[in-house]
Amino acid sequence: MELVFLGTGSMVPTKDRNHSAVFVSYRNEGILVDCGEGTQRQLKIAGINQNKITKILITHWHGDHSFGLIPLMQSLGSTDYHGVLEIYGPEKTIDTIRALNRAFPSESRLRFVVKEIESGQFFENKDFCLEAAKLDHSVPCLGFAFIEKDRRKISKQALKKTGLPEGPLVGELQEGKTVTWQNKKIRPEDVSSIVKGKKIAFVSDTAMCRNAVLLAKDADLVVCEATFADDVGEKADSYKHLTAENAGMIANKANAKKLVLTHFSQRYKTSQQIEEDARNVFDNVVCAKDFMRVVI
Repeated sequence: MELVFLGTGSMVPTKDRNHSAVFVSYRNEGILVDCGEGTQRQLKIAGINQNKITKILITHWHGDHSFGLIPLMQSLGSTDYHGVLEIYGPEKTIDTIRALNRAFPSESRLRFVVKEIESGQFFENKDFCLEAAKLDHSVPCLGFAFIEKDRRKISKQALKKTGLPEGPLVGELQEGKTVTWQNKKIRPEDVSSIVKGKKIAFVSDTAMCRNAVLLAKDADLVVCEATFADDVGEKADSYKHLTAENAGMIANKANAKKLVLTHFSQRYKTSQQIEEDARNVFDNVVCAKDFMRVVI
């Protein structure tokens, strides 16, 4: 699993920071969290084939998180994109995308589905699930969590001792089933161990709220907005954004393992002050940069 930060700025981009977007690569899935203006170009610079995008999660409809969506959809529709693009977002997402497509018509052949979601699980397959939680922003806004399911890891050495060859029976063991080979029962726990799945939480634009902590609970990685340093906390409150210390407190209360800060105001030439503010309450923290990659 790999995260690529395509944009780490906030409302006004800078020469070093584009608008918000994070690409999550996991097995055959490519999940884009937000799609700010210029995301297509960022994908190209990062060397990511945009046709690998399978899902787009829109946290909210402020422009710095969504202005790149329709151009990206139109580009996908003019290429050899296969499958059906899944788009998820908060209330009124369907009406918003319809209005944008009317405003910017194209001959796009893209097949896509749009789903409006609220709090709770909204997607699941055999490998992972996706959850959402409502945050406290000036417009309807969601945070997201990617939760990998626990899986069994087969020990080649233990398997070799049983004499069981590679094949369907090994697959059944991985599914937690007991199998019979040469009149001998082989239990999953005899040849495998449980590997706990990873969790990534995305806390987008919000004031401090309980749902941000619940969303990030026990996460291996929390990606959290930290628009302002602590010395302008009143400004953060007025715009319903987080300070760096707020973000650190969320990670601390949630018992998270690592915190990555993003969505920085253009007022900051460096992220040093923001990182120091967060580190006062949470040790394992780093400030994201455009094109930074994190492997989980």
